[in-house]
Amino acid sequence: MIEVATPGKLYIAGEYAVVEPGHPALIVAVDQFITVTIESAVRNGSIQSQQYSDLPIRWTRRNGELVLDHRENPFHYILAAIRLTEKYALEKGTLLAFYDLKVTSELDNSNGRKYGLGSSGAVTVATVKALNLFYDLKMDKLTQFKIAALAHLAVQGNGSCGDIAASCYGGWLAFSTFDHDWVKEAQKKWTLSHLLESDWPKLNIQPLETPKNLRLLIGWTGSPASTSDLVDQVNQSTENEADKQEAYQQFLADSKACVEELIEGFHNNNVNKIKRMISKNRQLLAELSHITGVSIETPALKQLCDLAEACGGAAKSSGAGGGDCGIVIADQKTGILPLMSKWEQAEITPLPLHVYHYRGGTK
Repeated sequence: MIEVATPGKLYIAGEYAVVEPGHPALIVAVDQFITVTIESAVRNGSIQSQQYSDLPIRWTRRNGELVLDHRENPFHYILAAIRLTEKYALEKGTLLAFYDLKVTSELDNSNGRKYGLGSSGAVTVATVKALNLFYDLKMDKLTQFKIAALAHLAVQGNGSCGDIAASCYGGWLAFSTFDHDWVKEAQKKWTLSHLLESDWPKLNIQPLETPKNLRLLIGWTGSPASTSDLVDQVNQSTENEADKQEAYQQFLADSKACVEELIEGFHNNNVNKIKRMISKNRQLLAELSHITGVSIETPALKQLCDLAEACGGAAKSSGAGGGDCGIVIADQKTGILPLMSKWEQAEITPLPLHVYHYRGGTK
């Protein structure tokens, strides 16, 4: 049996701007995991996930294609990852086989509510990584990222794929997305192998060392949000109005400058600079919310951040906002227990998460 675990993620800074090629974000992998297991099977295979149902969906092959036994299909990301990875395997001359694939997740609470840790990205990456081992494809991390990114975009249609990068690489990452239009055009003309071997314009994945004095704290508001819906709302609100488009372009420039300074703070081991840029990024997201009318920092997230700032930390919403998590950057001098107490009084759940680094290539 093959077993692969991939971590969830949290966005630290650069949200919304990161969907534009070349605009950086800071992302971190956290130690809650999605695990995929694969066992060889005969004549047909199955896919099972506790996230949706304990009943497996049966599948077989027709004309070399994976086909489900019925029309209901909640496993879009898994299936897209399977199809692309097996397409790559065929191009490499690998014979396809049957297998039972099972998914278990720590990225939701006991009631199945999402924490906003990137479960769709993590399950896509975990599927690619497991099949990489199953078929002995010897893909490096960048190739795994690219296949998982193609699978994710085939399902979601938007987004930066930063969560894919975090689940692939682990640790702290500076990330800028690729030129999606270029990739879509290249997909039409080239083999998958050629596309994966090519440089993708604007893509940048840069692992970062953590400053020794830096602390990351995470709070959950208990209100799940849909990243793709919120990104769509921002895009739609700025599409047709010239003044909004101009303000959005200014937001992109300001976000890029802010996150580049934040990354410099990591390079220089400067926690105070990192905290200043986190506060600056929170302000920029508030301006974007004003421009677009999209609620990014909800009242619960505002309370989470304000309480953290009162205790000496720098705080902001994480990811698309609209609910889910807020993050706090603090140093060793910051009093943590008073903040935890204030959060709990405000019905904000402190999440006991830590930064996750891959060791030896796997969990």
